[in-house]
Amino acid sequence: MAKPQSRPVAGGRYWVVVPAAGIGTRMRADLPKQYLPLNGKTLLEHTLERLLQLPDLAGLVLAISPEDSHWERLPLSKNPRIAVVDGGSERSRSVLNALNYLTLQARADDWILVHDAARPCITLGMITSLCRHTRQHSVGGILAVPVGDTLKQVDGSGEILATRDRQGLWQAQTPQLFRYQLLHQCLARALGQGETITDEASALELAGYRPLVVEGRTDNMKVTRPEDLPLAEMIIQRQEHS
Repeated sequence: MAKPQSRPVAGGRYWVVVPAAGIGTRMRADLPKQYLPLNGKTLLEHTLERLLQLPDLAGLVLAISPEDSHWERLPLSKNPRIAVVDGGSERSRSVLNALNYLTLQARADDWILVHDAARPCITLGMITSLCRHTRQHSVGGILAVPVGDTLKQVDGSGEILATRDRQGLWQAQTPQLFRYQLLHQCLARALGQGETITDEASALELAGYRPLVVEGRTDNMKVTRPEDLPLAEMIIQRQEHS
């Protein structure tokens, strides 16, 4: 995989948080989806190895299920730059647990990159683009792509209620990048108030902040369904030979 010349910007260290406590029921597999095989490794290994390429990375915090018996079998489990914490019942709880772990290590202005375990096609170029575009932003930002398909609102029986205008709509991706203190405070407050948090940006939005959207790439796909695995394999093979 070709590595760009750009580097993450100065002004706070970079930490990576990866929530990986889910079981991925839509994959209909015997293993949690992050441990499914992909190009000779597990999906999780591909994701973590790419994130660990980040220059001057302060550390990576992986949140896994307390019942997880697969992680310790992977060679990466011995990597000294990876710390492991217990994940929660929801993604947002896993992220908060990781941020709590960093309380004595991360400074208020350090950057936190939160990335889905199931996005193994992330590249260093995408990450540095996000870092570069958000360096002067007061809140932080996320990778996203404009919605390209027609959107249908559907009722509980599967019938179409309406066609929605996609103008101005973007599909959120990860990494999502925010300063440690701001993200920690907003996420803890939102969860304490019983809010539903689908991604880190939504916690900041609920607190009145307006994160920046940085255009990503469609090949930064999330593996969600069985048919996504061969597509991710093809993308990784192309990236590694480009």
